[in-house]
Amino acid sequence: MSHEPRPIAPQYTDPAEPALPDPGMQLDLAKAALVVIDPQIDFLSPEGVSWSVFGKSIIEHDTVKHIGQLFAAAKDAGITVAVSPHYYYPCDHEWKFGGPLEMVMHSICMFDRKGPLTLEGFENSGADFMPEYKPYILDGKTIIASPHKVYGPETNDLALQLRKHGVSQIILAGMAANLCVESHLREFLEQGFEVAVVRDATAGPTAPEGDGYLAALINYRFIANALWTTAETLERLKGN
Repeated sequence: MSHEPRPIAPQYTDPAEPALPDPGMQLDLAKAALVVIDPQIDFLSPEGVSWSVFGKSIIEHDTVKHIGQLFAAAKDAGITVAVSPHYYYPCDHEWKFGGPLEMVMHSICMFDRKGPLTLEGFENSGADFMPEYKPYILDGKTIIASPHKVYGPETNDLALQLRKHGVSQIILAGMAANLCVESHLREFLEQGFEVAVVRDATAGPTAPEGDGYLAALINYRFIANALWTTAETLERLKGN
């Protein structure tokens, strides 16, 4: 099977003469993990409540397929795999304030669950995982972290889980590029992890306020230890 990437749209092409150095991250499978953020129906499926905002970017980058390829390759490589999900319970709808995207997510019932101790109505809901990813996520080995509540992993146990599994390098993918992915990236870097972002295994919102994917991509170039395509990541996961 070919893993050749799609052509990159002109606005997303890396600069021909970058000013910043390449950190030269070398993947060590013995201490690496794949972390996938929010691989959930409400983000990644046309049936999800946010598809009108994210669907264009998801299709353009073939995000759903690429995340699936990363799951499969990470399992084949035997590295740690972790998921950082996003759930909202009834108590979360009683928050007294929030940012613009928080307000939207609450208003459209994005990632809603009936409670933290029940799975009633969860299966195939917007908060559930994409069906094609479930064999990887529900294999009894994948870390399913407690939910993050806004954008970053400061509110869940993901960093603890990764440390306890001996992880110091992270391959980062999932949704959404300028929101939860960028927030996880920033916190992981502050926590001392080495992080490679997979640029075509994420996507961003398209709105009058701007192109969320482009905003994230610019910041990835400035702060990530590496910025790889899915095809490049798959080759590295082979251990060659």
